[in-house]
Parts: sequence; structure tokens; C-alpha cells
Amino acid sequence: MNFEENIEKNNLKLPNAADPVGSYVATKVVGKLLYISGQISIDTDGKLIKGKVGKDLTLEQGYQAAIRCALSIVAQSKKATDGDLSKIKTCVKLTGFVNSIDTFTDQPKVINGASDTISKIFGDAGMHTRAAVSVNSLPLGVAVEVDAIFELN
Repeated sequence: MNFEENIEKNNLKLPNAADPVGSYVATKVVGKLLYISGQISIDTDGKLIKGKVGKDLTLEQGYQAAIRCALSIVAQSKKATDGDLSKIKTCVKLTGFVNSIDTFTDQPKVINGASDTISKIFGDAGMHTRAAVSVNSLPLGVAVEVDAIFELN
């Protein structure tokens, strides 16, 4: 099964690949590596998913926010590969940042939302290395941000 079929089979809808709002690029290819800039948590209506996990949001809400980041990562990847996800060989690494309170220690469970989504879409090619980091704040007050590195064919 190809990656596009996996998106459909899992009833996933990719958001529009947003243009950067700062002094950076959304994607960059270096050799056979595709780097995706951090994608922030935005819901299906285009509204920011804001707040601190452990205070304003539950672990499950953080997990859902991470899913939204992963879908944006895939949308950016698709845009960077001229609409052809089959150009992706594997996901190398995800780095997830969770805006959470000091006593919250389940950042890996939050970032599992992104990891699980990448694995659903890319199958074995979606298995990746990862970091899940707690932060005191994220841009615009969002709950989660995730960036990615893919290897291209």
C-alpha cells in the first residue's frame, strides 16, 4: 500500500502546507535529506491549539495536538516533493516540543501522537528516531511543535 492510500485508509486529511511567517524556509533539501521546519499545533479549523499540557490541556489533548503537527509535517513533505510522497524513502527523526507545566513528565506520550501518525502513513518507512522535550513556552502559546527529517529516494 502506498503512502497516499494509507492517508485515505486512516481517514486522515492533510492541512494546507502553510508558508513560513518568519525568516526561514518551511523545507530544505540537503543531499538526500528533507528537513521540515517545526510545525505548530493547529486544529482542523485553522485555529491554534494553545495552552500548557498538564494545566490547560490533558495528555490526550496534547496527543491530538501532536497528531495535527504530524499532519502538517506530511503536508509540507508533500509540497516539497511536488505532490509525490513516494519520493520519501524513510522518516529519520522527529523532534517534539511540549509546552507543559514543570511537574508534567509524559512528554513522550504526547509526542506519540506525531509518531503514531507518521507510522500510520509511512508504515515501516515511518519508523524514526525521536526526542520529546518539555518547554516553558512555544511560539504563539501553542501546545506542541514538531519538526522532522526525512530521507529521499
